[in-house]
Amino acid sequence: MTTHRTDTGHRAEAALLVLEDGTVLRGRAYGARGARLGEVVFATGMTGYQETLTDPSYAGQIVVQTAPHIGNTGANATDMESRRIWVRGYAVREASRIASNWRSEQSLDELLVSSEVVGISGIDTRMLTRILREQGSMRGGVFSGSALAGASEAELVERVREQPSMAGSSFLEEVTIAQPVVIEPEGEVVGTVAAVDLGIKGATPRHMAARGLRVHLLPATTSLEELLAVEPDAVFFSNGPGDPATADHQVELLRGVLDRRIPFFGICLGNQLLGRALGFGTYKLKYGHRGINQPVLDRETGRVEITAQNHGFAVDVPLEGEHTAPHGEGRYGRVVVSHVGLNDDVVEGIRCLDLPAYSVQYHPEAASGPHDASYLFDRLVDLVRSSRTTRAASSDPAVSKES
Repeated sequence: MTTHRTDTGHRAEAALLVLEDGTVLRGRAYGARGARLGEVVFATGMTGYQETLTDPSYAGQIVVQTAPHIGNTGANATDMESRRIWVRGYAVREASRIASNWRSEQSLDELLVSSEVVGISGIDTRMLTRILREQGSMRGGVFSGSALAGASEAELVERVREQPSMAGSSFLEEVTIAQPVVIEPEGEVVGTVAAVDLGIKGATPRHMAARGLRVHLLPATTSLEELLAVEPDAVFFSNGPGDPATADHQVELLRGVLDRRIPFFGICLGNQLLGRALGFGTYKLKYGHRGINQPVLDRETGRVEITAQNHGFAVDVPLEGEHTAPHGEGRYGRVVVSHVGLNDDVVEGIRCLDLPAYSVQYHPEAASGPHDASYLFDRLVDLVRSSRTTRAASSDPAVSKES
């Protein structure tokens, strides 16, 4: 067991961050007091800490911020990407003592307290990140206040080791909406999108509505019949937390969409589920991609996009060439890898050549930036227009008679 001490320079309430390998980091209590267990991951974003905290894809995780100073600009209601904070625990090097920004409505510490997020500050996050990079993301816990009373470090390590791993875990019913919601478009109506909420961020339907799309936001448990009832011109699967191998219902739902040749667009978990619906596998990355500075190559244009990402799993598709989708004796046709991560050659996007379906692993909505990939929503609009034109032609008696 290794213990790392931090010299705070003043008296402060103690907190511990404990990893399953026996590493113990000592720092200062930040946010709420108590105990929180989860998978410890690091996020490399230099800005956008509030968007990170409120991203449902972080459900079940303790987030380590690699940027050294967090909380400078406070917190506000506008930057919330969902209805609440989803991270279980939070670890930072230096928590700002002052929230200085004209948009600030409260300090980040106050937001963490009100959201019951147990945090720790004053630890060497650079050292912690190196541990996670070398050994991989691992189970951990943040402990402060009464959770430390009478508990030895060995007991806390054992408590961490007893929790389930992220592999095989599902959080979809926790993060999804309870009832369908309709988001009306801005300006002229271009078409209708059925968006399945697997942990969607607020910026995603805003991007769609700004392009004239009416968005029917649907729970993750939606049936195919319920989805088809909204008569969508396209279907969208959002980002979300957990292991894609546990999402059997959503995979079958997506296959129903593909069988009907309804245009499909997915991001993050939606990308992984498209891969699984096509018959490809998914696997857990060693430490994942989390941050707003990840380079991705668009193979079709040759352009390198700087992207926002938050995922611990990836799709297992061969990088080179066209591949017949394995499911259903190849009934979904050919598939290519459309985008590749330049840091480690991870599949960052796939595209069907014989179906109107595509997906990316990163976040084109990227509320806190960058915005290189926002064109993907324009591509969705193009698919919607094409779908509506095709449907109108097939229902026109004159066109049907000529054909």
